[in-house]
Order: sequence, then C-alpha cells, then structure tokens
Amino acid sequence: MKLEINENFVKGSDEIDLGNTKMLITPPINEDYWILRVKLYKDQAIVSFPKFSVCMGVGFAREKDWNCNLPANCSAERIYGHIKHNKKYKEITKKMCIKALNLLLPTARKLQEKRQKKPLGEN
Repeated sequence: MKLEINENFVKGSDEIDLGNTKMLITPPINEDYWILRVKLYKDQAIVSFPKFSVCMGVGFAREKDWNCNLPANCSAERIYGHIKHNKKYKEITKKMCIKALNLLLPTARKLQEKRQKKPLGEN
C-alpha cells in the first residue's frame, strides 16, 4: 500500500460570491477529484479531497451512495464505520481500510490545518 499525491489536482469552484454573502456549492466531481489516494483493490481506493473551504473529506473513490465521507480529523475507525458500506468488493477488508486510512490521514490532516488557517474564500 502506498499514499499517492495527485500533482495534477485542480480544485473546482465551490463558492459563489453574492456580495455580502458567500454560497458554498459542490464543484463538478469526477474520478480525478482527489488530492490523496491509497489504492485498495481493482478500481477502489480511499481518497481525500477538499470539501468546501475548510476541511479535507475522506471516503471511498467509488460509492453506491454519493457523498459518503467524513472530515480528516475523525479517527480511522470512525471513518471506516461511516464509509464501509461502499467498499464495493468483498476482497477489501476492514484491516486493509484501517491501514490505508492510517497512511492517508496524517497528510490529509496537515492539508486540512493549512486550509482552516485561511479565511473563507481564499484558496
């Protein structure tokens, strides 16, 4: 298992400035919308990606139910418990997922800390 960093990641626009109000929206998301990834089996991986302007989301790359993730500051066990129904393959075990999460989370948390220090609207 290895942690991959997507050097070609392009953050989608997730804010609309309405003058004195900012509206947050989900940007266009595709297979390349991840900054960190640990491949597990075939086309399935655990990924981390920016979630609006304040956190890094962590979840499976391929999901039955879209948008099932938690912030990187959650524990590996908690994230796994929340996303496990999206494993996709029986070959993917809890042990594999926890190992992948523990590999990915320290870097995702560092990125999340950097994001949280910036004012809303600043990338």
